[in-house]
Amino acid sequence: MTWNRKHLLDLESLTAEEITHVLDTAREFKAVGERSIKKVPALRGKTVVNFFVEPSTRTRISFELAALRLSADVINFSAEASSLKKGETLRDTARNLEALNADVIIIRHSASGAPHFLARFLNAHVLNAGDGSHEHPTQGLLDLFTIREKKGRIQGLNVTILGDILYSRVARSNIWALSKLGAKVTLCGPPTLVPKIFESFAPNVRVTWNIDDALKGADVVNLLRIQHERQKASMFPSTSEYAALFGLNEARMAKVGPDVLIMHPGPINRGVEIDSSVADGPQSVILEQVTNGLAVRMASLFLVNGGRGISVAG
Repeated sequence: MTWNRKHLLDLESLTAEEITHVLDTAREFKAVGERSIKKVPALRGKTVVNFFVEPSTRTRISFELAALRLSADVINFSAEASSLKKGETLRDTARNLEALNADVIIIRHSASGAPHFLARFLNAHVLNAGDGSHEHPTQGLLDLFTIREKKGRIQGLNVTILGDILYSRVARSNIWALSKLGAKVTLCGPPTLVPKIFESFAPNVRVTWNIDDALKGADVVNLLRIQHERQKASMFPSTSEYAALFGLNEARMAKVGPDVLIMHPGPINRGVEIDSSVADGPQSVILEQVTNGLAVRMASLFLVNGGRGISVAG
């Protein structure tokens, strides 16, 4: 298929075919990363701005390395050392970056909808690196990429997402993308963080507040940390109680199959949503997700820029 989107803002609006196209392109870029010479000239002469108004480690570094692997020039923008601290608007800051001939702006922002807002008036390509509690599309894509790589398919799989669903942009991206590709999604966590309304988000999505029920028959378990920074009040009595009721530990792992994939977007709160023995265990693909994120972000940058002019496999 031909990629016709100028921006990558969310997964809710993408078709199953578009999502699959990104995954297929990422597979080619992962092969590039395994070569002795890992750079390709796909974005040579282009300028990519990492516009991160919210803290990030994995995503920012992954996007930076992806752009460098594509031979782009990269500018890292720090909100703490910018005119945003002096009262400049998001629009004015972005317009000034574009005036410096930025071709791509990768934005992470605490406000849901910030990337969509910029895409309305910028000529540059906009990629969403996470906006509030809305979406994190490249995280959703790398999660799907990892599942497909390990399981060979997504259609028909049972995927459990366990943790803070209400405030998680990762959960939303995964729900929409997994559903479009034919997976069955189970959401689990405390009732205050996993409201029943999520069952109306997409087909084949169910909510349970019982972790044993959520783990039964699961092919994949994707754990999410508690988003304390987005909560206006405590949504459960204590982290120790959360760990006792919803933490993935060795005892609960003994009840799942030996082929279950354990995933986590990071950062991990060890001893809360996951024990170290599980995070570092043989069924964990957490570090592989990080590796796959680089390939997915290379593919995303490549595609929004037209996806032409280079043989990826060359």
